[in-house]
Amino acid sequence: MNDTTSLRHDNGPVLLAFAFRSFFLLTALYAAGLVAAWVAFLFGGLPLPLGVNPVQWHAHELLFGMMPAAIAGFLLTAMCNWTGASPLKGGGLLALILLWTAGRAAMWLSGWLPLWLVAAIDLAFLPAMAAYVARVLLRHGNYRNLVLVALLSLLTGANLLMHLGFSRPWLGGGRLGEVLALDLIATLMVVIGGRITPAFTANWLRMQGKDPTQVRRSEALDRAAFWSMVAILPVDLAMPFPVLTSLMALFAALVNGWRLHAWRGWKASGEPLIWILHFAMAWIVVALLLKAMTPWLALSPSVWMHAMGAGAGGTLILGVMTRVAVGHTGRPMRLPRLAIWIYIAVITAGAVRVIAAFVPQLAYPALTVSAVAWVVAFLLFVLIYWPILSRPRADGRPG
Repeated sequence: MNDTTSLRHDNGPVLLAFAFRSFFLLTALYAAGLVAAWVAFLFGGLPLPLGVNPVQWHAHELLFGMMPAAIAGFLLTAMCNWTGASPLKGGGLLALILLWTAGRAAMWLSGWLPLWLVAAIDLAFLPAMAAYVARVLLRHGNYRNLVLVALLSLLTGANLLMHLGFSRPWLGGGRLGEVLALDLIATLMVVIGGRITPAFTANWLRMQGKDPTQVRRSEALDRAAFWSMVAILPVDLAMPFPVLTSLMALFAALVNGWRLHAWRGWKASGEPLIWILHFAMAWIVVALLLKAMTPWLALSPSVWMHAMGAGAGGTLILGVMTRVAVGHTGRPMRLPRLAIWIYIAVITAGAVRVIAAFVPQLAYPALTVSAVAWVVAFLLFVLIYWPILSRPRADGRPG
């Protein structure tokens, strides 16, 4: 099979055969490029044609550029397993990719376009994805997962708030939308991570000839973890109640920490594809604890926000992408050679970024180290996984 034919499937280009292939590569490329450009702007004076505050632009593109691409890659793939539906592929998938790309282009060129047009283009992706997911779930009677559609719809609202805030100081320059978006993404991580992490851990223990019942799952605890996150949303929306926010965040940290402990992640410490998921979920607990401590220790909100975004978000995205990329392409369920450095780099990036927020005096060197580690993590994913994602399944099956 030559290089040209290897990039095509019987029904078209391999990258359009399943959503995870293209969206995972786009996620990694955009994550690396965005942070590299941001650091070049901060420390090197790189001109960016922006019509909005650069700090808010940077936050927006991580929350509404990178994160939704990763969510699309996972959700559009996973729901085929949940429902038995055929995957979105070919022209339909390409249309969704182009919609996401148009939003990114509009945000990068926001200094040359009317802000209402930038908002209209950027706001289109999440509703389009939510509508498609809802249609598939409803058609197959999979009502349980409609909660994910609701979260995507609310995320669209947070994006709208952020766009409105760009030109309306009374909305905090987009900060309200940013906080709500991070809350919603954290809730999505609690739901998705709460399903795959214990399931994958139990399966791995079973394959190792060990007792999978060591991983303890509780529907009541899952519901408590979810609702503890949801309860934070209206409190953050009201905003002027830091003590109440602190108490809600502390409760959510305790519930999610209890659930994480019940999954017995240390039992799978020998398998990187498993322990990285537990590490990501632990980041959520840490971020919630930091949020709870913010009003009492006079911490900058940047501390918990980067723990949740760069720490939990970055780690879970790469943990999921590295696993799905091999599992859904018919390859052995193991981490490719050198890919462990992806995990080391993203963990370093999150930890050092939180340190930079904690200790402003170290901001310059810490931000530099964090950015370099972040870029390395996502570029390594592209380099190692491009041959996997751009070629047909190893077992010859479609997809």
